[in-house]
Amino acid sequence: MMRGSRWKYVIYFPILLVLFTLDSYAEKQGDRLDTIQETGQLTVVTRNNAHCYYTYRGEPMGFEYDLAKAFANHLGLDLQVRTFPWGDMIEALNEGKGDFIAASMTITPSRKEMVDFSNEYLSVQQRVIVHEDNHTIKDLADLNGKIIHIRRATSYEERLSELQETGQDVTFKLHDDVPTEELIRQVADKEIELTIAASNVALLNRRYYPNIKIGIPIAEPQHLGWAVKKGQKDLLTAINDFFATIKTDGTFEDIYRSYYGKVQAFDRFDLKKFHQRIKTRLPRYEAIIKKAAKKYGFDWRLIAAIIYQESHFDPKARSHRGVRGLMQLTRKTAQEMGITSRLDPEQSVMGGVRYLRKLYGRYDEVGGFDRMLIALASYNVGPRHITGAQQIARKKGLDPDKWSSLEHTLPLLCYERHIGESESGYCRGTEPVRYVNRILTYFDILRREAI
Repeated sequence: MMRGSRWKYVIYFPILLVLFTLDSYAEKQGDRLDTIQETGQLTVVTRNNAHCYYTYRGEPMGFEYDLAKAFANHLGLDLQVRTFPWGDMIEALNEGKGDFIAASMTITPSRKEMVDFSNEYLSVQQRVIVHEDNHTIKDLADLNGKIIHIRRATSYEERLSELQETGQDVTFKLHDDVPTEELIRQVADKEIELTIAASNVALLNRRYYPNIKIGIPIAEPQHLGWAVKKGQKDLLTAINDFFATIKTDGTFEDIYRSYYGKVQAFDRFDLKKFHQRIKTRLPRYEAIIKKAAKKYGFDWRLIAAIIYQESHFDPKARSHRGVRGLMQLTRKTAQEMGITSRLDPEQSVMGGVRYLRKLYGRYDEVGGFDRMLIALASYNVGPRHITGAQQIARKKGLDPDKWSSLEHTLPLLCYERHIGESESGYCRGTEPVRYVNRILTYFDILRREAI
């Protein structure tokens, strides 16, 4: 009897030891947030691309970066960014090279075996990307016999493998860490016929490559999430609480809209013309634009975007309202800015940017990039109507110093029942909203060219 008990002890002790070790490991993992807070630094693992993280004029930006930065601020921590190739991010996380992954990563069953995911924060759908001249792909069966180019170790690979298992005759070529954006470019330039991209990535890149077509979906909508090491419950809870907070207070919407908010509004003809003219027309005025931007403290690419919206880089442009030149100045504004000829490119640009700077100075109480957006709208319709939209915003309980508020209230200035709520009178308020959003699209393209 004693002998049998001793063997039981010999058998069960290693099991108990393993369970104790795993329990201790899980407890240590659960305390990860405490360790992070003690160091004062949060490290994000991400990708260096247009929708995750990149630097522009020395400043970090990107949809995932802005979210991660907001999370660090939420916790009162400094943010460190570490970028890795797509296929190495989960390994880097599990080796302790970062605290969480924020990289527009799709939550899939295979990945859930390796990491723990946060609650989803964005829904996307895998779509076929072809050149606009390609009219052959109308349903999944049309993919038979085609070669689909995708990056290795992605949810695209998983989905296409699933289609093969169901009997679909799809063929795909895997590329090692070639960004999806690069494969989209190759489709645009007809170097390859097909690729797959998540809908958010596809919509964003259509700005840069307006001759692509976002085709049929190949899967049901999927969800994006941030990832942490297995067992890090405290950190995961903090991430989920953060997303709940920013989706309630409007922070998530502000960040989302700054990158993806207007990608659905797409004018292929206009963007094609823009891409052509930044090569054929912009170089003639680039030196003048840079000179004016430097003098008055603006990004020259933003000024170039304004000029394109105003005149399409045509120094002789004239509207039905009588405004003229590259910056489409009124006679009154030209006189105020000391301009003798609105058709002179240098005078027009220098005077127009000087006037923009004056408007920008009116809104010194407005924080962040909202100040620039409100100044742009003021350039379009005048400061009086901006004041009117701000008055309506206050009455509606909206922040009058947020562009997102004025996007809502400016269009109301064309309705008689709202005109009385302001002192500005009638305004076709959809126009400045459209004006600002188009400038932001052009600005984004020019920034991408710089990157």
